[in-house]
Amino acid sequence: MAFPLRLSLSVAGHVASHKLRGRKRFPMVLMLEPTFRCNLACAGCGRIREDKAMGGRMLSLGECLSAVEESGAPVVSIAGGEPLLHPQIREIVRGIVGRKRFVYMCTNGIALEHSLKLFEPSPYLSIVFHLDGFMDTHDRITGQRGVFDKAVAGIKAAKSADFQVRTNTTVFKGSDPQEMLSFFSLLRDLGVDGMMVAPAFSYEEVDADIFLTREEVPAIFGPIYEQSRRFPFYHTPAYLEFLAGRRTLRCTPWSTPTRNPKGWKRPCYLLTDGYCDSFQQLMEETPWDSYGVGRDPRCTNCMVHSGFEASAIEAASRSAVDLWQMARWSLSGA
Repeated sequence: MAFPLRLSLSVAGHVASHKLRGRKRFPMVLMLEPTFRCNLACAGCGRIREDKAMGGRMLSLGECLSAVEESGAPVVSIAGGEPLLHPQIREIVRGIVGRKRFVYMCTNGIALEHSLKLFEPSPYLSIVFHLDGFMDTHDRITGQRGVFDKAVAGIKAAKSADFQVRTNTTVFKGSDPQEMLSFFSLLRDLGVDGMMVAPAFSYEEVDADIFLTREEVPAIFGPIYEQSRRFPFYHTPAYLEFLAGRRTLRCTPWSTPTRNPKGWKRPCYLLTDGYCDSFQQLMEETPWDSYGVGRDPRCTNCMVHSGFEASAIEAASRSAVDLWQMARWSLSGA
């Protein structure tokens, strides 16, 4: 099963509720960044570079839970930074799970094995490990030896403790599709419950020739799409087709709002054009039509799931064929 039935029903009900009210823009996933602190400085990450001047400011427990209520999103991805470095991460996760929102707690895995005791397995909680490839590749990108082994140890520990475990993989220029398939085979054999994958976004703060252009993406993701039935990819079929160059999707940046210590980030998780004091201000005052491919040059090569996965769900809601395909994928992974 690609998506748990409980999650599929929750998202379907969320979409239907907003459609019945005539709303064209609404969130699907809240990107919650309670802290920018991290124990790594990865080559493709712009979050730490973007916010060096924060001075250790973190979101409080109350601010985190308020953001969950404001957005109303059925899914909350706790990112950062490294969320496990937040002193109230246990209470944050408990508070969100207690509201029956689906939590993806992202981690690089370095501190996870020793932090598992802070959490309890729940159908609403998934621990998401960021792994960008085999040891040589991942340790090079993270800039630290041994990170791959620590992440794998964390995956094994989390699985042994009955947690839902997922992975998130960023693909950079020069990646070998066959090596990526072998890597996904390793993750499958480790028993991960779902795999997320996307081409890296070229942050302006990262000055390195490591990012794929939109024209280069299908050469890597086409072979991965052809073999996608072998793996528990945690994506809609339409998004995987999009990466493989088999369909077009428009970006829906409002579907994945970001709340971090600076406020509500405008316009999306990947671009920073300022901050809003409230979720309502973000939704009502952001010039959404100014963003996307062909509108903002910074969006030209972006194909990240935070901008396009909700677009795939939206497309499925308008197509009987896509809707049936997604239903089959959700129930059987086929």
